[in-house]
Amino acid sequence: MTNLEESLRRELLRTNRSGAYSSSTLVDCNTRKYHGLLVVPVPELDDDNHVLLSSLDCTVVQHGAEFNLGLHKYQGNNFSPKGHKYIREFDASLVPTTTYRVGGVVLKKEAIFQAYEDRILIRYTLVEAHSATQLRLRPFLAFRSVRAFTHENMTASREYTEVDHGIKTCMYAGYPDLYMQFSKKNEFVFQPDWYRGIEYPKEQERGYASSEDLYVPGYFEVSIKKGESIVFAASTSQIKAASLKKLFEDEIAVRVPRDNFYHCLVTAAHQFHNRQKNDDRYLLAGYPWFKARARDTFIALPGLTLAIGELDYFELVMQTAEKGLREFMEQKPLSVKIYEIEQPDVPLWAVWAIQQYVREVGQEKGFQKYGQLVRDVVTYIVEGKHPNLRLDDNGLLYSNGRDRAVTWMNSTANGRPVVPRSGYIVEFNALWYNALKFCASLAASRNDQPAVDELEQRAELCKKSFVETFVNEYGYLLDYVDGNNMDWSVRPNMIFAVALDYSPLSQQQMKSVVDICTRELLTPKGLRSLSPKSGGYNPMYVGPQTQRDYAYHQGTAWPWLGGFYMEACLKLYKRSRLSFIERQLVGYEDEIDYHAIGTISELFDGNPPFHGRGAMSFAINVAEILRTLKLMDKYSYQK
Repeated sequence: MTNLEESLRRELLRTNRSGAYSSSTLVDCNTRKYHGLLVVPVPELDDDNHVLLSSLDCTVVQHGAEFNLGLHKYQGNNFSPKGHKYIREFDASLVPTTTYRVGGVVLKKEAIFQAYEDRILIRYTLVEAHSATQLRLRPFLAFRSVRAFTHENMTASREYTEVDHGIKTCMYAGYPDLYMQFSKKNEFVFQPDWYRGIEYPKEQERGYASSEDLYVPGYFEVSIKKGESIVFAASTSQIKAASLKKLFEDEIAVRVPRDNFYHCLVTAAHQFHNRQKNDDRYLLAGYPWFKARARDTFIALPGLTLAIGELDYFELVMQTAEKGLREFMEQKPLSVKIYEIEQPDVPLWAVWAIQQYVREVGQEKGFQKYGQLVRDVVTYIVEGKHPNLRLDDNGLLYSNGRDRAVTWMNSTANGRPVVPRSGYIVEFNALWYNALKFCASLAASRNDQPAVDELEQRAELCKKSFVETFVNEYGYLLDYVDGNNMDWSVRPNMIFAVALDYSPLSQQQMKSVVDICTRELLTPKGLRSLSPKSGGYNPMYVGPQTQRDYAYHQGTAWPWLGGFYMEACLKLYKRSRLSFIERQLVGYEDEIDYHAIGTISELFDGNPPFHGRGAMSFAINVAEILRTLKLMDKYSYQK
């Protein structure tokens, strides 16, 4: 903790169900513009999150001597006030807990984010003290979008109003009031000032502007006795100060302890849950900057719900997603906040997600719940109604991705896709074959023979063309084929043709694909997005935005692809690969306390030591590791 080289690279994330969150590093030194103690959506302003309370510096005062426990980075690599040197212990097993020692004073700080309110709660407990002690708490305010910075200005309001054991204030019109309250009577000293030139090194690394000024309206002063606990709350709504201590205890009582790998992943899975005021349910694609994206929703849904026994949340999210999918297919305005629903593979992933649900609950219930949607999606594609998904006479799906990225490999540079995957795209057609066969199995369970015959006929044509189009003489699959233009790069997208329940490949072809992926793409953090032997291999996701865009899908490793790889291994080799899969999963256990505590990063460098990069927590990565753990259990019990 006292070594900033180590502690500043480790981040903490606390969230609630509205999309609000609290995030910083282990030593409470913000290193990203996305960091903040209270970061909330402000729908009246825009679609972004906004940092209201950036940080809260705590100073221990004893015999007139002040010991500031805060930490900020300023220009020239200067850190002040260096409160991390007082840290003696950190524990995140239940809630993040930091223990400070200042001379004879031992102070414990615990932080928790309220599940259904935009409120951060911090409990200070004086564990040890030999004389009268006071805490001085100084709030640093930003009132800005996570995509912007705030700077000293004359527009910011200095007004504040006293409320129950605290104050409320608002820097700019259009923002909600920020309520800062304590469980104990305190004194607020109005001492307005700007702290200038605070720097965020993560933004510097990424080639962005990285400096801002934060407004401090003054400080709160409160006395604290040995053994006493005081709770601080920052929120967009007022609360009875007398209820804060009980509220903190109630919130702790419902937390899943992060006492093992699985529980860490379950806690991380719950952080992606998002509930809007109209009761629509979503899965956020990741933190801190992702919204609910259609493709990510359907890929992550089985792992984040079914794999941990939460069928009810699968149904709630699918209810919202189905509404959006049907509105898109019927060319109606979207009433849901799901982004990129127009991407051509989204309906195919929706069918795959439903397939996992049916596997869990059985065909009878699955058909009653989603049989019509599956049939409608297949009909929609067959009738050519999607603006960028064409079913050709050879039974394959064609999509134009030359000028605009249409697959999950969606990085762009100078307005054009870095990887222009276009034409017959390998995973689109693997998903299509799988969807046709799955739809046929549902029709068979209803004794609808005409539908079965039609779907099986389409599947057989697709299978024949898939093999002719994608299988090459080197034993792997072409990534995409567009007329005479074909991509011979060894990429991980071919793994879906093996991992899905229904594969167009023969047993030997499937084994060959898995072998190539094992030799050229497999890392301890998932599959690489490109083989080191292919041209353009660029495995390190570092540097300015443009440099990172060119590396994003050119060799970086992705855990969610590793999930499908491990499913393919289990499908082909059954229990004989269980120990191998277990060793693969160990590679993720290290990550749980390295980048963002208790969760999995967006992507990893494709070369050792495979550093975590990008967003601190990524839904489809967490989901696929959970789904792999569930699959392992299934195969462990099979004879």
